[in-house]
Amino acid sequence: MITLFADYHTHTIYSHGKGTIMDNVMAAKRKGLTEIAITDHGIRHLTFGVRKKNIAKMRREIDNINEHCEGVKVLLGMECNIISTEGDIDMDDDIRKYLDILLVGYHMMVIPKSLKDAWGIYGLNYLDKFFSYHTEKVKEKNTIAIGKAIERHKIDIITHPGARIPIDTTYIAQIAAKAGTALEINSHSSAMTAEHVIAAAKYGVKFVINSDAHKPEDVGNLRNGIQIASDAGLESSQIINAIK
Repeated sequence: MITLFADYHTHTIYSHGKGTIMDNVMAAKRKGLTEIAITDHGIRHLTFGVRKKNIAKMRREIDNINEHCEGVKVLLGMECNIISTEGDIDMDDDIRKYLDILLVGYHMMVIPKSLKDAWGIYGLNYLDKFFSYHTEKVKEKNTIAIGKAIERHKIDIITHPGARIPIDTTYIAQIAAKAGTALEINSHSSAMTAEHVIAAAKYGVKFVINSDAHKPEDVGNLRNGIQIASDAGLESSQIINAIK
């Protein structure tokens, strides 16, 4: 039986979540979790991205919670975005120095690095979504971009791999396994099916089961992800937030 001690993917009012950091922390505590990460959207996410000026404020808030709230360890993270076909992300040293954990996801509503990248990683995906435009070519571009991001940056977790866009999960699993990057089984989107997990697990990659909560009441709602992991035959040792 898989039992989890942490939820490493939650959003707050600092991006487009509905609760405060403390709301999420208290929800995690009520669910019996001992760790939670606050991972609001990266700064180039259109309308939803965390404001750079708020990151130091979030760090102070979390440090204060950790000092005074027993039973739950709170991590400051960010769900950054891939912004180019070369694997660039919306992260720099001024932001990274505040973070305990780095998540990266492929999102469609993002300010790309250049007009060329806008076409290469967003335009083509929109065309493919509505018109099945060169699906295999688009899938290859998406996969290479994520792979380069993993190789170029110290990423802890790739969020909801395969959600909204086609990717080659087995290729990403190989790159992630070498880099020590976990692949997320997202309890909200179910993008990683049991079949995807089985295929990825063959390469020794680690997994993480997260809620992707945008409301405090959804923090720690991990049952769907646990079911996917169980259906895939994962052991607790393969899941970084599972009690071993």
